[in-house]
Amino acid sequence: MEQVQFEEFFASGKEETLSPFLTASSKRLSRNLSLKIAILSAILLALSFGFMFVHPALSNLCLIFVYFLSGTPALIESIEDIKEFNINIDVLMTLAALFSVVIGSGLEGGLLLVLFALSHAMEDAVIHKTKGALNMLNKLSPTMATILLEGNQERQKSVREIIKGEKIIVKAGEVIPLDGKVIEGNSFVNLVHLTGEAVPIAKEIGNEVQAGSMNLDGFLIFEVTKPSSESTLAKIITLITQAQAAKPTLQKFLDRFGKPYAITIILLSALFTVTLPLFGIPWLGMEGSIYRALAFLIAASPCALIIATPTAFLSAISACAKKGILLKGGVTLDAFSTCTKIALDKTGTLTTGNLSLISIEPFSNDENNFSEDEALSIAAALETKVVHPISRAIVQHAEKKKLKHPTIHHMKAISGRGIEGIIEHKNNKFNVNIGSFAYIASIIDNPELIAKVDSQLKREGHVITLLLIGPSLFVLHFQDEIRPNMAKIIERLHRAKMKTVMLTGDHKPNAQYVGKAVNIGEIYSDLKPDDKLEIISKLSDHEHLAMIGDGINDAPALARAHVGISMGEIGSQTAIEASDIVFLNDDLQLLPWLAKKSRKTMSIVRQNLTLALVVILFATTPALLGYIPLWLAVVLHEGGTIVVALNSLRLLRK
Repeated sequence: MEQVQFEEFFASGKEETLSPFLTASSKRLSRNLSLKIAILSAILLALSFGFMFVHPALSNLCLIFVYFLSGTPALIESIEDIKEFNINIDVLMTLAALFSVVIGSGLEGGLLLVLFALSHAMEDAVIHKTKGALNMLNKLSPTMATILLEGNQERQKSVREIIKGEKIIVKAGEVIPLDGKVIEGNSFVNLVHLTGEAVPIAKEIGNEVQAGSMNLDGFLIFEVTKPSSESTLAKIITLITQAQAAKPTLQKFLDRFGKPYAITIILLSALFTVTLPLFGIPWLGMEGSIYRALAFLIAASPCALIIATPTAFLSAISACAKKGILLKGGVTLDAFSTCTKIALDKTGTLTTGNLSLISIEPFSNDENNFSEDEALSIAAALETKVVHPISRAIVQHAEKKKLKHPTIHHMKAISGRGIEGIIEHKNNKFNVNIGSFAYIASIIDNPELIAKVDSQLKREGHVITLLLIGPSLFVLHFQDEIRPNMAKIIERLHRAKMKTVMLTGDHKPNAQYVGKAVNIGEIYSDLKPDDKLEIISKLSDHEHLAMIGDGINDAPALARAHVGISMGEIGSQTAIEASDIVFLNDDLQLLPWLAKKSRKTMSIVRQNLTLALVVILFATTPALLGYIPLWLAVVLHEGGTIVVALNSLRLLRK
């Protein structure tokens, strides 16, 4: 067994409640401990207020426990901050509570500490909840794996120590610990934790498996292709961590704003304490300068303002992660909410990348002319045992039409060119050949027919294969399969006021065909990678542009766009790393949802900021003038913080 060191666990940055050094009961007790302490403090404060009229000594005892439970952690943290010359909002609040005791307003100080503890506990709970996807992935990641040694000996080994090339056995119900390639066994695996797609996927010899997948029924033995630090699961965890650490411009400003603002408020409070008596206001008492300055200090503290953006963005990031969408930071949501145009690559994005047979065109007339269905059945019979995208498309099309395959005699595959054979039709034998244009052209002794076919094919630009049955020539045209519901997705984007544009390296006729099918009018075709980059640069100069792509050739353009979006399942690693958003399960039906979620996030941020500023602006001056008592300043301040946190949680809803 792997030995876990005490220092090693806490250096890992994992949540303390996951510690292997705690018992089950200790873990239950430590979960949401700060919230439990805050609630206990609130109960004691209520008791203190109640006993104040009947038993002052007992009231003071309850109040002492309030200060001990909620005040001690705040005081320790503030002392540490002051040692580092970090005068922040927490220091400001602790000073306010202590000065409340000095001026004889112990209950108000206790109320401040309790509400401050509650708001901090709420903020921690929000952040913990928004990091649910990351916590789930960390729990999902196995620490040990069963490796297979020579002689079929099994041994447990730490996942971190397993190197590329080692063999791992995974039984039914276990989580696949590392990326690899299956060398023995077959099973169904569930990728729901990685892609959001719950449909089981069959895995057999030669298939790749991803770390974090759940093995459902059979057993699998696979050879490790990536160490733990480079596994699919590790990369997803890294992406989520980076997303939560990356801060939008507004949040960065507020982070920088906190320290100078806190110092300014403290200095102003001290100034008001000294100067208000010059205008005939006493030092002490409910109307005194110290009391008013303290109420001003509390009302002016920007706790709600500081947490307004991070809680909103973290909530949105978590909601997206649960949908199988990884964002590289709240800054991505910020940028995507402003995009008014989205550019989409054709192959692999608008289309599946799989070919489908769209037409069979006869190119010659003779007495033994074959029908299109007869030609298709012969082509399917020739291609039925061949593993190739074109072969698969032909066979699938014949199956849809429920055509029977004729018997092919003397069938022979000619490597890199095509297939030949002999069939019997109407008591006649015919040579049959299927393959590339060059292969069929080398067989046909009819230059005019070949020139006619060549001319039309250049004009159309389709993917084709030629079928020759005796003297009868057929051209089979293929097209990328358009993704299901792609036209509806584009329509929903248009309704969301996002213009669309297609970029592709494919020929113009193919691009026009796909563009018309999905209702995209602005099309750029025959593009090389540098052409895509140039067009994206020009479009980005005029409006905020997002781009979706999946291949290595898309990576430069993805990096140049305001927001780059890549496909996780079929996308290249280069494209994924160059992009800002990754659709793990390639489900572009979530694209309009993401656009709506990004705009909703910015709306929540604006609501939070407005609420926080309103509380500050409409509480500080009345507090200084003596219209707002200390307890109301406390309630307004901490109440605003709690409302902001709860408002941000609305973004967790799918």
